Amino acid sequence: MDGCADEYLSTSLARGRMPHLQGMLARGGYRGMVRGALPSFTNVNNASIATGVPPSVHGISGNFFLDPETGEEVMMNSATYLRAETILAAAARAGRRVAMVTAKEKLRDVLSHGLDGIAFSAEKANQAREDTHGITDVEALVGAPTPPIYSAEASLFVLKAGVALIEHEMADFLYLSLTDYMQHKYAPETAESLDFYEAIDHELGRLLAQGAVVGATADHGMNAKQKLDGSPNVIYLETLLTEHFGEGLRVILPITDPYVVHHGALGAFAVVHLPDPALTDAVQAYVMQLDGITEVHDRQTAARKLELPEDRIGDLAVLSGRDVVIGRTPDHHDLSAVREGLRSHGGRYEEMVPLLLSEPLTPTYARYAAADPRNFDIFDFTVNGTLASTPAAEPQRPATHIH
Repeated sequence: MDGCADEYLSTSLARGRMPHLQGMLARGGYRGMVRGALPSFTNVNNASIATGVPPSVHGISGNFFLDPETGEEVMMNSATYLRAETILAAAARAGRRVAMVTAKEKLRDVLSHGLDGIAFSAEKANQAREDTHGITDVEALVGAPTPPIYSAEASLFVLKAGVALIEHEMADFLYLSLTDYMQHKYAPETAESLDFYEAIDHELGRLLAQGAVVGATADHGMNAKQKLDGSPNVIYLETLLTEHFGEGLRVILPITDPYVVHHGALGAFAVVHLPDPALTDAVQAYVMQLDGITEVHDRQTAARKLELPEDRIGDLAVLSGRDVVIGRTPDHHDLSAVREGLRSHGGRYEEMVPLLLSEPLTPTYARYAAADPRNFDIFDFTVNGTLASTPAAEPQRPATHIH
């Protein structure tokens, strides 16, 4: 549930807009909080969820990065950047009928890497073909046209597709990945959000009616990143660094992707590439004293503490506060769509996200849920951790589990 901060669920439940979720919890289903991967961006966390490991293992460090081999700024939306096998590919090899449906086309290549099964996006559902996507005539299957990506329907189409794939016995092991357009645009208490979550709840009810064991989590949360007057609260880091240290420092914003209308490529995490490693300490000290900056780590520390691939991040990793985003220069960003209010993510304040399970947890997994579970443990919880999935004897968690 892309961008699903827990307050969206709390608000919708309190207003009586998610009766199927309420009923699921009343019957013993689980609701708790888990820690996502940093930076709290879409590609990073979807890759972690699909592989079950942190970014330091699977290699996806953002939506966007500076390729050290070419010196070019590029998107990380290709499976060539993935360094770990997906759970989906392994499940298909084990005999499960696997389907991966994502709202955004940018994720399809990464999440379907090595998958012998069905994989398509809502964004380009009408382009799905049997030889390339494992399926055709998606619109007929779902009973709805291919939706605009900047819409509530983009996410709902994914859920409807999941229901249809189960109904037609085309899949029995699914990963459904939504989009965060609505959370970027609307706060939890708005009518638009309440309607959206009510529609999500309707599809959840349809999944449960099919007998599915449902696990749900988020890739990241969402917070307002604006001043009291509603204008975006931005630190233009590259501008400040150039003014203070001269030319040659490059700020990379890993939130950057093809879908910048709703966030203006502004997030709460950035990396800095320095022209001279001797500048590291001075630049780190300068950035750390800026109002709104909460953490600055050198490359080695960021790799260790944030679980990031050391060769795919900058010399410094920078995180900002709950209501602050980091930009490059004023000219680099088009703020026309967010002038009246910016909601975004990327840092610590969007790291904690919900975990929902439709079935009661086993005693072992209940203890694990009370410790420090991760959002990328969702397949482990769903497949191995509920009473429905372990009717005979409860399995032991593997000793090699990565935290």
